[in-house]
Amino acid sequence: MSPVVTFFNNKGGVGKTSLIYHLSWMYARLGARVVAVDLDPQANLTAAFLDEPLLDELWPAGEPPQTVYGTISPLLRGVGDIGETHLLGIDERLALAPGDLSLSHFEDELSSQWPDCLDGKERAFRVISAFRRLIDAGAAQFGADLVLVDVGPNLGAINRAALVAADHVVVPLAPDLFSMQGLRNLGPTLRDWRTQWTARVPKNPDPTLSLPSGQMRPAGYVLQQHGVRLGRPVGAYQRWMERIPGIYRVEVLGDDTPAPTLDDDPFCLAQLKHYRSLVPMAQDAHKPVFDLKPADGAFGGHQTAVQGAHRDFIRLAHAVADAIDLHLPDTTGHP
Repeated sequence: MSPVVTFFNNKGGVGKTSLIYHLSWMYARLGARVVAVDLDPQANLTAAFLDEPLLDELWPAGEPPQTVYGTISPLLRGVGDIGETHLLGIDERLALAPGDLSLSHFEDELSSQWPDCLDGKERAFRVISAFRRLIDAGAAQFGADLVLVDVGPNLGAINRAALVAADHVVVPLAPDLFSMQGLRNLGPTLRDWRTQWTARVPKNPDPTLSLPSGQMRPAGYVLQQHGVRLGRPVGAYQRWMERIPGIYRVEVLGDDTPAPTLDDDPFCLAQLKHYRSLVPMAQDAHKPVFDLKPADGAFGGHQTAVQGAHRDFIRLAHAVADAIDLHLPDTTGHP
């Protein structure tokens, strides 16, 4: 099965969705077949890939939508199991399982069925495993080498089920107090969810039902949006950046051995600076920053920044691939 990598921080505003969007495109450029799955009820990843007319078609009034919510809605309504996984082709090697604001209706059902797994109730296992089963079906349908999953910034029941469905977890971070506190909350929660799911799996009464392993292996973290002056992060961010390796090791890995510096930390997958004016330019053009052209408004010095972003995301894509033992067929990342 294709490895499932979920990007998660319960602190919002750390650039998680933008990171998944850009990595999805870069992996496609590197020759991998990628499915991006939007399990955030805010559907921000879907909005990043699609323009408004397409979104209007995607969420029709009064009809079962061709989204992740449409896939799980028969299960939610009690009229069957999950339906077909709906994929939108974005590129030859990139597909999207679209998100849906209606996914928030699944929260209460996921919450109530979690304890019922301990009682060995089959429906409970079908509900909790729904995300992983729709992911695996979509990956098989597309022949994916890799699945990247976006989730919301919280510790609720939807995210618990989404993380149970994950093989690997990448944590996007910003160099600030709030992101550090989010990291302190996230690590123990992931370990707790992993332990709870492991206790539930043997109670599944249907041996034919495919369940996720719930490993949620920490693949590392990505530090984003720090300002740079003369090649070094500005002082306002430096003190937070210096604390990240130690906090990550203690809270996420449960390892209290002395941590290395940020530049030497093998769990730091990348340090991405803020791309500033390139970001709104890319959003208007509905393309990643590393694909911006002069026709999109990226003139002169902007093109130097575009080339820098291209190099940054190639390095990050390879770092994540190495962390999850994924072979990439290409190394250039050019269309």
